[in-house]
Amino acid sequence: MTDDLIARLSADLRPVRRGILWQLLIGALLVGGIVAAIAMYMMLGLREDIATAPTTMIFWTKSFYTFALAVFGGCATIVLARPDGRTRWPWIAAIGLAVLLAVGASLQLMMMPPEQTMHLIVGGSALVCPLYIIGLSMPVLAGVLLVLRRMAPARPTLAGFAAGLFAGGAGAWVYTFHCGENGMMFLTLWYTLGILVVAALGALIGRFALRW
Repeated sequence: MTDDLIARLSADLRPVRRGILWQLLIGALLVGGIVAAIAMYMMLGLREDIATAPTTMIFWTKSFYTFALAVFGGCATIVLARPDGRTRWPWIAAIGLAVLLAVGASLQLMMMPPEQTMHLIVGGSALVCPLYIIGLSMPVLAGVLLVLRRMAPARPTLAGFAAGLFAGGAGAWVYTFHCGENGMMFLTLWYTLGILVVAALGALIGRFALRW
């Protein structure tokens, strides 16, 4: 009886195309990223010095940091979307990158005059920076979670956290085109806070939405 039931349930199964998960996640990233970019442009606008900003190190530091966290989150999401998925290196890489940034930020503070220290830490937008990152990340997070619902993550909370890291990094990367803050410690504290909140939201939603 059991063998007959299994045979009938599996009779119409078709193999999944190779690389389909990558394609779906990239699609979710592109759609959500475009929505986030449009929202950023319409509500916040590009930074006033956008023409000259790419000549500064902090511009590329912010871009690399946020993009790298998105990549680490995406790689973890790919693995955790499968029932047997287990991975450690994206988490180690993300923590290592954050620590490296914190060291660089501390060195920057030590080299600057004391009167500039507070500005490099809180800038003029510390209170709103994480909120903007969270808001801009939501379209990407929604798309990635919808993709994961079609998969079979064995650890839905951790898979949701990975999706949130992916989305938070992407949303923060979009935000860099508006943010004109030049402090590395600002990046270390407030960008990371916004990304971690998105990751936590992903974990919370994933705990319930990704169960099977």
